[in-house]
Amino acid sequence: MSTLDETPEAHTPAVDVTSESFKRKFMFRLVAVMVGGMILDGYILGIIGPVTSTIEDSLNINSLELGLIAAGPLFGIFIGAPICGWATDKWGRKPMFLMDMGLFVLASFLQFFIAIGQFFVDDWIQLFVIRLLMGVAIGGEYAIGWPLLSEFAPARLRGRLLGSTVLAWYFGFMIAFFIGTLMDNAGINWRIILGSSTVIAVILFIARLGLPESPRWLLQKGRIAEGQSIAKRYMNVVEAMEIELEAKHKEETSGKEGRFADLFNKENIRATVFASGFWFCASTPYFAIATFAVVVLEDFGFGEDSAFGAVGMTVAATLGVATTAALLDKLGRRALTIPPQWVTLVLILILAWWDGPGWLMLTMLLAFSFINSGVNTLTSVYPGEVFPTEVRGIGTGFASACSRIGAGLGTFLLPWSIDNLGMATSLTIAAIIILAGTLLSQALAPETKGKSLSETAATFSH
Repeated sequence: MSTLDETPEAHTPAVDVTSESFKRKFMFRLVAVMVGGMILDGYILGIIGPVTSTIEDSLNINSLELGLIAAGPLFGIFIGAPICGWATDKWGRKPMFLMDMGLFVLASFLQFFIAIGQFFVDDWIQLFVIRLLMGVAIGGEYAIGWPLLSEFAPARLRGRLLGSTVLAWYFGFMIAFFIGTLMDNAGINWRIILGSSTVIAVILFIARLGLPESPRWLLQKGRIAEGQSIAKRYMNVVEAMEIELEAKHKEETSGKEGRFADLFNKENIRATVFASGFWFCASTPYFAIATFAVVVLEDFGFGEDSAFGAVGMTVAATLGVATTAALLDKLGRRALTIPPQWVTLVLILILAWWDGPGWLMLTMLLAFSFINSGVNTLTSVYPGEVFPTEVRGIGTGFASACSRIGAGLGTFLLPWSIDNLGMATSLTIAAIIILAGTLLSQALAPETKGKSLSETAATFSH
């Protein structure tokens, strides 16, 4: 133990840094800052909802310009996820995890800053750029945070911990809508409302100071002794032993630089196709239907009750995420991936072509929200497990970017499709996308429950 205490990573010699208590506290801290980051992501995407009309009047913009401001973070995610994924594989999880939150602080502060006499932002393009930067940071959070957490998390808890981050996103989105509505009703400047995310960002930036580098990334870069030391210090006995075993087999691969092209070589192509395709097919119908839930419900004849039904769908989705996250490490990945997709496919087809009683149609929509959101929970788990260390960040970032294409297309096209093709045809198109994801999962989805990351990545490389 004395050897470990003398390493540069030891910050508090009075603490037994090899104790299980110390390791549990570290894991709690890592999960907390990761969950906090996802709350911030949801908050940033949700906080603009209550003030859209205020922004429109204040900046004297049209609906298209307002739509671009609202969609700015989605464009940013598409840009930021693959770039930050590449950067985290090249320069490390630790520095990028901190720098990404620094970008959150900067972009959030700019929104606070512009509240002072409109000193900075006086037109919609500047606000769009700031929201775009926030999206870049959100994309980075996916591509950096999930690989980092997966590389530290115990195999027996990895699914539950990664799944909990999705639940945190929903929580952040909901509290943003609640807080934003209260502040807007109180007459608070919309710039301050948007900039309120600065408080969360600063707290998380401070909390991330001093976090260690991923031992698996260090092994991949040939820094074997440093990786082993950090593993012994911060990881439980089982995971630390796994790092020791990995260290013995890193002579051939250590120092290898991950590239975008590597996602499509024979070792990684199956993981790339599965993670990207699964995420695209899971998120496309969900974002479209969830975003325009009121429109969908109105088409089913709910009238003034559509808003209440939309809230119910959001609650059902949140419960679906919580349930799936709790069961991931008990039932396994495939059991919570494939059967639910078949169920959602049947539900969407019934909703598309059967004109049933209103209460039954709403029940099926609630069931769809519950089950489909559970499937979407797996999008936070699979990328971190199926890609090897050298491209885990790039792979997660690329899959995230593909999912944003689906989410953006679905959200953009659904209103047009309903108006021009009708609800039945629109939902049938959604069903086709769900079917594609289901067949892809049936063929490629691995069972990674309880397996080490080296075992899960090997599933796709042989």
